Amino acid sequence: MTPRQRRGGGRRAQRNEAARLTEQLLAEGFNKKQVAEILGRNASLVSQFFTKNKGASMVEALRAVVQEVQAGGPRDIESLKRLARGHVRPRLTKGGEVARVRRRNAVRSTRTVTDERGRRRKEWTSSLARAGKQHIAAGASRLYPIIEEAAENDGKIAFTVRALRSMFTHDAGRLADSPGVRRNVVQRRDGTEERAYGANVGGPGSGEQGFDAVAFKAMVDAAGGDVTAAVKGWLVDTGRMHPEAEIVYLEIRAWKENV
Repeated sequence: MTPRQRRGGGRRAQRNEAARLTEQLLAEGFNKKQVAEILGRNASLVSQFFTKNKGASMVEALRAVVQEVQAGGPRDIESLKRLARGHVRPRLTKGGEVARVRRRNAVRSTRTVTDERGRRRKEWTSSLARAGKQHIAAGASRLYPIIEEAAENDGKIAFTVRALRSMFTHDAGRLADSPGVRRNVVQRRDGTEERAYGANVGGPGSGEQGFDAVAFKAMVDAAGGDVTAAVKGWLVDTGRMHPEAEIVYLEIRAWKENV
């Protein structure tokens, strides 16, 4: 009778290079969390080397670390992180271009405060939400709660838009366009640019940070709750964008100033 194959044996034989190199580091006394830290990633990704055949972009870094450790070099995490950093390759799309890093579409932060009765409670401090081209076409409704909560808390608003470079009326970084906001405008291969507005709405040296969230919400409400239309309307009305422009990415940032 054919001997029963040991459980897991087939999977081990099929493990990719990232998993194989990680196993060598585990054999040297490191754990998956430490391997992830060396690579500048989280432990869940390292686990996916074994379960989902991921990690191709980490192979060169893992190989360099394994060679360093097996050769008797430094074993401290910081030294190995510096070594790995120079070998990590960015993830590529099927077309061979660098893939965009996936980010959470919404983030909300709070802090714990004590009220006048001595009770501990959570207080909103900041939020961020993003919408891509498909969602923008429907009015970017996922961004509205961010604006609404900021208005309820007398907060501030700033935003980033992406559109074709030719659709902005000012050259990138001009004070007339975006005073005090990210002079390093993000330019992309597809001819679009990302520009941020709201970090210094009063001009250089004014110290006036962010748009008033109550006024910003009123502007959005006047556009029927369509965040995209409201933002584009402001850009067009203030002479920053051509009316025929199409916004393909929109990010809203909201915060409550410390008092």
